[in-house]
Amino acid sequence: MNYQNIQFSLFFLCEDQFVLVTNSWCSNWNFAIAMSANGVQDVFHKAKVILLDIEGTTTPIDFVTKTLFPYVSENIASYLEANWSSEEIQHVINELRKQAECDTEEGLKNVPMIKSFVDSKDDALPDVVANVHWQMSLNRKTTSLKKLQGFMWKDAYESGLIKGVVYDDVIPVLEKLKIKGKRIYIYSSGSVQAQKLLFGHLENGNLLPLLDGHFDTTTGSKKQSNSYLKIAKKVIVDPGEVLFLTDVEYEADAAREAGFHVFIVVRPGNKPLANADQYITIETFKDLVAQ
Repeated sequence: MNYQNIQFSLFFLCEDQFVLVTNSWCSNWNFAIAMSANGVQDVFHKAKVILLDIEGTTTPIDFVTKTLFPYVSENIASYLEANWSSEEIQHVINELRKQAECDTEEGLKNVPMIKSFVDSKDDALPDVVANVHWQMSLNRKTTSLKKLQGFMWKDAYESGLIKGVVYDDVIPVLEKLKIKGKRIYIYSSGSVQAQKLLFGHLENGNLLPLLDGHFDTTTGSKKQSNSYLKIAKKVIVDPGEVLFLTDVEYEADAAREAGFHVFIVVRPGNKPLANADQYITIETFKDLVAQ
């Protein structure tokens, strides 16, 4: 847990804790940072719902960048060749085509366009491959791209070519959270299908029975506070009853704007954050259940 490098400016005694107030009165706990070793536990006990990011939070970033993404890049052409005529693939190709048109209209440069269905597979397939490679090179998280990636990962997981990975502390702590009556949800830019595949095909077990639900970009962008409000409404709790764990600062900012409690998760290999000192940080999920 990190309570250092806090910019001291103004403190009030609130709920038996010294609190640093950032543009808000201490009664609004979501916009304050606890200044005691009990800060994590205080927030944890108030939360009815634990909302988890995946990449860099439950799962090493390297698993995504060195296993999942390369699998798609290296196998997209052969996958499309084998599955081109399927209805779900034709549907996602149409979504990719529409996304490319929107990208062009919005002024993005060098967008690989995709020919219409009236063209032959030999003409259109290379367009789809080029568009997927282009989007992945920019680390884009469009729903159409994530959906196609999810289809490919499904085949890889079910055939045993890929096994999911989570940090060692994740399963034991989530088991304890369930015993404590917490509801646990996932919110990731990866599709719900991809989330379930990852957690259902782990090297060391199956995480799915511990999860109460999943959210992806069909709910909204993780950069927008309204997306988090939608999640709170969906799981039928007040925003202040949700604790969101993420390693991404803009996600933390958006969730906090929505009224969520937020912890920044600092894992090996995660990118340093410019304003991590504005949040409580944890290095392991074990901090959530520490006595």
